[in-house]
Amino acid sequence: MEIRAIDTPLLDWTGDCLAIGLFEEAEELQGDVAQLNDKFAGALKEIIEETEFKGKEGSSAVTRIGGASPVRKVFLIGLGNQETLRLDSLRRAGATVARLAKKEKCKTVGVNLPTVDNDPAATVQAIAEGLQLASYQDNRFKSEPEEKVLVERVDLLGFAGQEAAIARANSICSGVNLARELVAAPPNEVTPITLAETAQKIAEDHGLQVEILEREECEKLGMGAFLGVAQASDLPPKFIHLTYKPEGTPKRRLAIIGKGLTFDSGGLNIKAGAGSSIEMMKMDMGGAGATLGAAKAIAQLKPDVEVHFISAATENMISGRAMHPGDILKASNGKTIEVNNTDAEGRLTLADALVFAEKLGVDAIVDLATLTGACIIALGDEIAGLFSPDDELAQQLAQAAEAAGEKLWRMPFEEKYFEGLKSGIADFKNTGPRGGGSITAALFLKQFVKETPWAHLDIAGPVWTDKENGCSNPGATGYGVRTLVHWVLSN
Repeated sequence: MEIRAIDTPLLDWTGDCLAIGLFEEAEELQGDVAQLNDKFAGALKEIIEETEFKGKEGSSAVTRIGGASPVRKVFLIGLGNQETLRLDSLRRAGATVARLAKKEKCKTVGVNLPTVDNDPAATVQAIAEGLQLASYQDNRFKSEPEEKVLVERVDLLGFAGQEAAIARANSICSGVNLARELVAAPPNEVTPITLAETAQKIAEDHGLQVEILEREECEKLGMGAFLGVAQASDLPPKFIHLTYKPEGTPKRRLAIIGKGLTFDSGGLNIKAGAGSSIEMMKMDMGGAGATLGAAKAIAQLKPDVEVHFISAATENMISGRAMHPGDILKASNGKTIEVNNTDAEGRLTLADALVFAEKLGVDAIVDLATLTGACIIALGDEIAGLFSPDDELAQQLAQAAEAAGEKLWRMPFEEKYFEGLKSGIADFKNTGPRGGGSITAALFLKQFVKETPWAHLDIAGPVWTDKENGCSNPGATGYGVRTLVHWVLSN
């Protein structure tokens, strides 16, 4: 799909389908839209009346124009209340246009949407993201893929000169789609080995530095928590470290860590019974997927910030070598952990990754992980949980998520709950009581960061969707990539 920003007036555009945004409080068609209605012999007003189109956000209507018209069909896109129009409203409007264009078999589409906050660049970027993200189709594993109806060109009317904004959207969407492909792929396709190969490919294509630590090197660094999880798998663990460095002196140095469990059986505390979702544990590397997706996007955007992308990648399997409930592991900072649940493995891999990141001397660390079902119970499947003892970093991430159109909510950091992690024979256990499970998981991670500003994002809910939702089609969402990119660019 080619997306162009052009100055052609609404009344003069010609092509297959014309998409027009309308607010819900507008009682009468006004300006160019009213003139277009007259040009099309009242077709717009007629479809509004026939479908009782009210302009509510997320609504749409389609009408066919007469054969002599230079436009074959018109899409009406509801934008909601004009006073509450946000960038994400236009991102979602772009997604609606993309889906309608596919359904109506349009090859060329003109889009007429308003500018938000007098910021044409941000507006164009949001629309272009929505168009591309909703157009994504993953047919890699089908023997007879469904026939693709390709939209060849989309013209954003009245936005000439915003090519850079479209290029930014292209870069970000390439990262989101990489994350989607990694998370959606089955665990016999995405393994620790292939995840490391993906990191190496990103480095080769975009000029990043890459370091892949093998088991022996991780042993030398004392990564007993990570290796405890990895010891049951026949596949070798891979500790992935990608680095983006800008030209000149970086303004800031940041680290992003993604949980990289390419499959999670639960270990000896095996996931079993109804609701265990063991068949979906291919997505337990959603944090690593987002981390690598962000690396791909940031490498193209080239901010003047140094960023380290880290993932301790492994499987959590069952064999005669598996860690037992009751084992004690020693992490690379010397802390000892009593494993009272082998299915709480992600935090063990993140522990050594956090220690590694802090030793790099970065200014801030953010980790992402499909960490707890408790977070889904608390926030549902569309909102990530944000945990941080640092107010400034938490605010930065909240603002980045708002700009990116990804939902997150800051959760309490109740230090008293750490009592539930106390162990009689080790420094602490890897799980606490059932109540507040996402909070105790975050408190566990906090033990592996000494002084660096740090935040944890529990993305167990929004990493996957079973139905069409906003810019996401059913399946992997690529959640986190857009927020991370906005956060890095804001530093």
